[in-house]
Amino acid sequence: MYSKLIAALFLILSIHLTFEQDTGNNPGSYEIREHSLNRPYPSVFSTSNSYWHLIGNTLVTDRHIRLTSDSQSKVGGLWNIIPVSYPDWEMHVHFKVHGSGKELFGDGFAIWYARDPKLGGPVFGYQDYFHGLAIIMDTYSNHNGPHNHAHPYISAMINNGSLHYDHDRDGTHTSLAGCEAQFRGRDTDTLVAIRYQNDRLTVSTDIEGKNIWKECFAVSDVRLPTHYYFGFSAATGDLSDNHDIISVHTYQLETSEQRRTENRQNIIPNAPSAEPERPHTDDPKGSGWSALKIFFLIMFLILVCLAVGIGAYYYFDRRQYQRKRFY
Repeated sequence: MYSKLIAALFLILSIHLTFEQDTGNNPGSYEIREHSLNRPYPSVFSTSNSYWHLIGNTLVTDRHIRLTSDSQSKVGGLWNIIPVSYPDWEMHVHFKVHGSGKELFGDGFAIWYARDPKLGGPVFGYQDYFHGLAIIMDTYSNHNGPHNHAHPYISAMINNGSLHYDHDRDGTHTSLAGCEAQFRGRDTDTLVAIRYQNDRLTVSTDIEGKNIWKECFAVSDVRLPTHYYFGFSAATGDLSDNHDIISVHTYQLETSEQRRTENRQNIIPNAPSAEPERPHTDDPKGSGWSALKIFFLIMFLILVCLAVGIGAYYYFDRRQYQRKRFY
């Protein structure tokens, strides 16, 4: 009897363990269940002590968590409500972006490591002037001028609350790094991995169904504090798409004793290699003249030309007359 009781207690403890060691691709790392999400979703959100919070138009089905549906003017978000207390981590996100649009669709979604969770706003459904890290999965070019890259495009932005994300220019003025990645509308599984270890940020993708990570970009000297929150958000405007989160696996990575005991909670997010924000230059605007003013201007120019022409005609005619009299 006692042996059965001990076995039952051991089973309960094993189910509620916070850490799950991953002995595969990340030696020395542990999956953090509070920061991970997998099917079945209803069991995740059916309890009052869920680690995840939905905002806006987000829908939960048995197959995915849909931040926005393929409809105009939708905003959705999925936020973890447990702050990240460990300094080094890696997150694997299984997602899918798809819709009925063939040429026009958008705008994409963002993955956040931010100070203030559960907020809405203009930056892919989250607030502007945020604190933290944004990994932006942008599917549509809003920029009026030429880009030096194609879309879809994955980029990173570090913000200490002072920078504005210029959506009309796809955030190119404040982008830390980025790469092209054709992740929209694929038949294969699409995944992105975000790794932050020893102040180095690395983003990789697996979108070709080969089960192989391909590095998108890596940036050193990225300073991020602990006790921020993971989240996902998306928004549609005139253009739309389905933005689905299928699973999230977050790992605590092996770190040094010095880094583990360091007080990193008050670090101000920064990245020395990030391009400083350039001044916003508005597109050239018209002079504001009305059609009536333009009409009178044209008439005035025509009259001036006629006057000059008539004057020139009489001048040369008079010269010709004087020459005839002279001879």
